[in-house]
Amino acid sequence: MDRHLLRDTAYDKLCEAIVDGTLSPGEALHDGALCRWLGLSRTPVREALNRLRDERLIEMEPQRFTRVAPVTVGDVQELLPLLATLHGLATELAVPRFDARRIAALRAHNDDFVRALRAGDPTATYDADDRFHAVFVDSSGNAELPRVLARLEPRLHRLECWCAGSLPGRRSVAQHQAIISRAEVGDALGAATAMRANWMTLGSVFERELARA
Repeated sequence: MDRHLLRDTAYDKLCEAIVDGTLSPGEALHDGALCRWLGLSRTPVREALNRLRDERLIEMEPQRFTRVAPVTVGDVQELLPLLATLHGLATELAVPRFDARRIAALRAHNDDFVRALRAGDPTATYDADDRFHAVFVDSSGNAELPRVLARLEPRLHRLECWCAGSLPGRRSVAQHQAIISRAEVGDALGAATAMRANWMTLGSVFERELARA
């Protein structure tokens, strides 16, 4: 396996462990222990750590520490307005390109979202929500949007895992329905406004849960 693939392997495993809490906020990360755990040499592990630092998932101070970044209300306040803006843009670009098949996909994903909420299943809830929003991103016609959002996804998914005790509620369901209704009649601006509100509602859910932690 070449170094590029080794670096990606190290990144994927470390990122997953940080997102799901296997590596907890504030936990010290030592090169030797990580190399043994991953079964990799120091170079790809260090490259992965540098990428995780750039993505704000770890904190590094040369010759002092490398540790998992905390989960804070500040993360929500920084990340969710940005996601709201990007997904609002995706919606505005996508709606004029929509057809009946895409509207049907939105309804199906939203139905899955509602069922998962009623079951109190955080994983299924956020999986369905991801699929709902992906319809707009994938239909936007802008190749940069998926790349930018992919870089932010680990921090979002970490918040989802950390705040799994508080799921979106009826307000989020109503916003999804408003997004679908406006998209169906070609109201791109109205759908984008509802989309931004939907992401900010999720931010409020995260903030409430973190305030209780």
